Amino acid sequence: MNKVLINKIPKKILVIKPSSLGDIVHSLPFLNAVKDAFPFAEIHWIVAKGLEGLLENHPMVKRLWIINKDQWKNKGRIKETVAEFISLFKELERESYDIVIDLQGLMRSGILTYMTRSRVRIGFKEAREYSSMFYTHRIKGGKEIHAVDRYLKIASALGCEIGDVKFPMPLIKESEDVKRLKRDIGDYAVLVPGARWMTKRWKPVNFGSLASMLDIKTVVVGSSMDAEIAKGIEFCSNGKAKALAGKTDIKELISIVRGARYVVSNDSGPMHIAAAFGIPIVAIFGPTNPVRTGPYGKNNIVVKSGVECAPCYKKNCRKVKCMDDISVEDVYEAVMSIC
Repeated sequence: MNKVLINKIPKKILVIKPSSLGDIVHSLPFLNAVKDAFPFAEIHWIVAKGLEGLLENHPMVKRLWIINKDQWKNKGRIKETVAEFISLFKELERESYDIVIDLQGLMRSGILTYMTRSRVRIGFKEAREYSSMFYTHRIKGGKEIHAVDRYLKIASALGCEIGDVKFPMPLIKESEDVKRLKRDIGDYAVLVPGARWMTKRWKPVNFGSLASMLDIKTVVVGSSMDAEIAKGIEFCSNGKAKALAGKTDIKELISIVRGARYVVSNDSGPMHIAAAFGIPIVAIFGPTNPVRTGPYGKNNIVVKSGVECAPCYKKNCRKVKCMDDISVEDVYEAVMSIC
C-alpha cells in the first residue's frame, strides 16, 4: 500500500518516535511535510525521557508525551510499569486521534499505536518485532535508503509534498554557559567520540591526536557516559580540546553544534544535529552503512576503511578492523578538504 486515503482533514495527529536522538532528527523533515500539508492539525509526539529537549516548545508540536521506556525495562517494577501502561493507554484513547503514525516500528510502539484506537494507524510494512500487525496501513519503506527519505515515504503516502527537505530544528535560547564558552574559545570545531555501539567508536587517542593537529580549538561533546573518553581526548590534544561531554543538556548541545565551523564524529546523534544545520561534517563509519544513516545533505565527507566485512551492523566484535584501520591522517585530510 503506497497511498493512505483520508476521508476528512485530520484535526489531531500522533507521531510515535521515542528515540534515539539521531532518529528523531531524521524524522524532522517528516514533521515539516505533515505540518505543511495539514497546517491546522494538532501534532502530538511520544518521546523518550531524556530526549524531550529536542522537541520542547517546538512550534510544530502541540503536545509531548514523555515516556520513561528505560524504566519500563526494569523487571523489579513490573506492577508499576503495567499500571503506567494502562494509564497511558486510557489517556491516548481519550485524545481521539484522527491519524497515528509509528515511525519507531517496534513491538512496544506498535502496541501504543494500536491502543490509541485510531481508525488510521500507519507504519512500515517491514517494521520489526511484528509491530506491523497493529497498523491499518502499511507503507513499504525499504532498507537501502536513508532514514530521512524512508520516513518521508509515509508523508508522501499521506499526500504531503516531500520535494523540499527541511529540518525544522527548535528555536533555542542559548544558555549563559554556552555564550561564555563561545566568547572564550572563539572559532571552534566539535568532536563527537561517543556512539551507542562500542563498535562505532573511533579510538579516543585518535581524536586526541587529531585535535592536536587542527588549527582551531575543539569542543568534545557527548553524554555522561562519554565523560572519561572526553577527558582523555583533552589530555592527548596538547591543550587544543575542551571536554564538555556530560556537562550539557540537549539544548546546550544543539547550541554548541550549531556554532561549530565543522564537526568530526562517529555515527551518532550529534552528527545528525550538525547535518540538520548544514554544518560541514567528517563522519567516521565502520559497522554501519552511511547510505542509511550517514550525514544527510551536502558538505559532508564519510571516511571508511573499505574492509570487506563492513557494514556488518554488529554491536560487538572481537576485532573492529573497520574502525581501527582508519588513520588519524585519513581523517585529518578529510577535515582539510572541507575547511
